[in-house]
Amino acid sequence: MTAELGIPTVPPQRTIDLGNGIAFSKAGHHFTIPEGADLDALAQTLTAPLSVILQVTKRCELDCDFCSETLQKPDASLAQFDTIRRNLDGVGRVFLSGGEPMQRRDLGDIVDLFHRDFIVTVPTNAIRAELHAKNLVGKVASCNVGLEGPRAITSRVRGDYDKIMNGIRHLQDTGIPIDLSCVVYRSTQSAIPYLMQIADMLGAGKVKLIMPLRKGNALNLKEHEFLSNTEARELFDRVGGLRTDMGWTPALRLTAWTDETEGHMIVIEPDGKAQAWPVYDQPDLFLELGNVLTEPVSTIWERYPYKHNHLRKYLGKSIWTAANAGDSTHA
Repeated sequence: MTAELGIPTVPPQRTIDLGNGIAFSKAGHHFTIPEGADLDALAQTLTAPLSVILQVTKRCELDCDFCSETLQKPDASLAQFDTIRRNLDGVGRVFLSGGEPMQRRDLGDIVDLFHRDFIVTVPTNAIRAELHAKNLVGKVASCNVGLEGPRAITSRVRGDYDKIMNGIRHLQDTGIPIDLSCVVYRSTQSAIPYLMQIADMLGAGKVKLIMPLRKGNALNLKEHEFLSNTEARELFDRVGGLRTDMGWTPALRLTAWTDETEGHMIVIEPDGKAQAWPVYDQPDLFLELGNVLTEPVSTIWERYPYKHNHLRKYLGKSIWTAANAGDSTHA
């Protein structure tokens, strides 16, 4: 219609300006800054994190071998989430996480609270996506679905592959973009090329490979299941080479646990406690920072000791990346 009338078509907005030279790419689900910008100087100008993980519940219907969040806490109310929302003023993106966020029947109401003020992403196992997808479409930037590879591998370490894939189809049928995340063991690394092929067929934006951390259920993993950082790098390079050879389109990411990634995420539990994660010398890998039910995130940010690592993570500087042209950072 607009072309016939001679009215120029306005291209959809591909980035969101967050101020301080920081933008968020809607196409790639990642943060960007001007080339050559000084990260330490930028960290001093920020009054809030780029991104936080808000656990809307600790509950989950699965019992993944690698799950770090096994300690339960009561769910917060919508009124408490509204207080948290106000106290997160200045944050760019909020992951509405868990546990499994789709365990909350009122997840759509929680998304409604947050999506007007923040970029919202939902990490999920997708098993309950049929119940929630229609309430998330147009409000969440993406859903990040956990998948370790083909049916036998995913079902062994995470849960029912077919239920997860069915949920992914519901998300896609509703028009919600997806990414995939995968926790890698020594005994599952052979599945990663198959995972990349699955991601390519699904049209996923990226595949995030994550090394397990010694917390929760992962404390029961055999020691040989943990890859060294050198072995993780070798795996990443092999899969990255296959990605090029096979023409797989999803971006590839890998997070290893080094000095550069210590404390780089801020996790907010259902009771409002804000924690730096992972902090290696803490028994549960959480370093308590404050509580966003009682104080603004700007106050918590002031006392947060990992600002440099936080910025490097969300600008894709401390994780290993293999991306398409024009898609240099994904976090």
